[in-house]
This record gives sequence, structure tokens and C-alpha cells, in this order.
Amino acid sequence: MSLLQRLFGKPDRGTAPVLYAAIVARARQPHWYVEGAVPDTVDGRFDMIAVVMTLVLLRLEGEPTATLPSTQLAEVFIDDMDGQLREWGVGDIVVGKRIGKMMGMIGGRLGAYRTALEAGDLKPALVRNLYRGAAPDPAELAHVESALLELRHCLAATPVTTLLDGELPA
Repeated sequence: MSLLQRLFGKPDRGTAPVLYAAIVARARQPHWYVEGAVPDTVDGRFDMIAVVMTLVLLRLEGEPTATLPSTQLAEVFIDDMDGQLREWGVGDIVVGKRIGKMMGMIGGRLGAYRTALEAGDLKPALVRNLYRGAAPDPAELAHVESALLELRHCLAATPVTTLLDGELPA
């Protein structure tokens, strides 16, 4: 917890922590790592959280009532990554730089996945961002792409109010 948080308390992030917890739970489902061959490493888990969070943020884009919750969701992500880095023993000076880099990665992924979805082919963006350039077996890649497209379809059919209540579609 930062000095400002200790002095002034944690800011109210609304339901964003609940939605973030649902995103993390979805990203940790075993099928991504088994059938999809996403590396079960710190980087692989980060990348999986990033892609699921990206789909949620893309769903919330353009929704007038979702601007503040999207910001709050990003803040919860930052809080989580800050806590994770500190648990791993990363010092205060380095934490800020790493968080900045992670936020840049999220921003880059938002653009990459938005473009890939518009083009109708997630595979190149998944290989570059989720698999960090090491393409898996085509069946494994197809599994991840199919599951993410299904999630996107379910998100599109889910009312924004349901998402803002912290619920992801099953």
C-alpha cells in the first residue's frame, strides 16, 4: 500500500474489484494453459489476464456509463500488479517503471486486439502478444482464438449493467 493510501485510505473503485476478480478467474481457467498451451508462467498468466481484460475493456468502450468503471478497472489492475511486484521483492524505485511498462503493454494489446477483431483474425495478435512470438501448435492456437471469440460474443450479449456489477458471462 502506498503512503498516500495509508494516509488517506483506499479510493472507492466501485464494483471494479469484483469485475477484475472475475477477469482473473476467467484468465486462470486451466483450458487456456492445457488445451491452449498458453505458457503457465508469470508472463503467461499476465498475458492471459491482459487478453481477457482487453476484451472486457473493448466491450465497455463507447458505453457512456462505463467510462468511470473502465478507469476504475485499470486502477484495480495497477493496484494488483503493484502488489504482485512488491510480493516478489521489487523495490519502490523499480515498481513505478514496471507498472508503466505493463500499462503500455495493456494499451498496445488493446490496439492490437481491436485491429485483429476488426480484421476477423486474432491469430497473429495472439502469437505476438499472448505467446510472445512463439507460435503454438495450430490446434492450440485455434482453441484459444475460438474461446476468446466466444467470450467476446458472450460479452456483446451481456448488458453493461451486468458487467459493471462484476459478472462475466459463463
